[in-house]
Amino acid sequence: MPYLPRALAAALLMTGTAGAADAADLRQYCPDRPGLDTPPCTVDAGHVSVEMSGLDWTEQKDPDSKTDTLLAGDLLVRLGLTDSLEAKIGWTPYGHVRERDRATGLVTRSSGTGDVSLTLQQNLSHPDGQGLSIALAPYATLPTGGKAIGAGDWGAGLLVPISYSLTDKIQLAATPEIDAAVDGDGDGRHLAYGSVVGISYALTKKIGSTLEFQAIRDDDPDGHTTQALASLSFAYQPQDGLQFDVGAVKGLNGDSPDIELYVGASRRF
Repeated sequence: MPYLPRALAAALLMTGTAGAADAADLRQYCPDRPGLDTPPCTVDAGHVSVEMSGLDWTEQKDPDSKTDTLLAGDLLVRLGLTDSLEAKIGWTPYGHVRERDRATGLVTRSSGTGDVSLTLQQNLSHPDGQGLSIALAPYATLPTGGKAIGAGDWGAGLLVPISYSLTDKIQLAATPEIDAAVDGDGDGRHLAYGSVVGISYALTKKIGSTLEFQAIRDDDPDGHTTQALASLSFAYQPQDGLQFDVGAVKGLNGDSPDIELYVGASRRF
């Protein structure tokens, strides 16, 4: 998978040549994870944020089958290009899907890598994510993954991350989006749209919590669905530029996965 190694090499090269800034000169670390929302903040110019899920497990049940999906090493690399513009490269190196037919008990298993996502995020107001912060984030997905967790075709879309700090401890956030989502059969695209809304609360100076809700309408030709999700996540930053996280997502209707659990970490360089 050639895309990621080249991107990482370029990111590390730019970081090395940009010169090291004092920690006091950097903005407060603002990772893209955990949770459903996309924060409007951007990485400081010349710096890289590497954000990875250690394990991510999702279970989905329907009348005919039960599906468990396990992702390992789900990776996002963010590179600060200017004070308000960053590039993102995402990739899942390993995914395993186990599906059990409820009627026959037959179990099928498949494994493989995921697709590559490319995003440019331009912050329009307060790139540190404080006050009223707004960004535009067009993205594209490349069909580099296998059949297990790959979509099968290219996709694209636009996110509009928004956040507003009510107090030093409380922040509201939303991420409306519109997507050219890949059809369920892996051939072609269709309209999908929706938004995340959430509220974050700083429990201490190092521990934060976030409660979120998401609704996504998906007009797949094989059947229109509306996913509704609720998410609770916690983040711990023991030092500047380092974060550990844990979270859970609960499906609120029959079109949504039943449960998702994950842990991960993020590091700024």
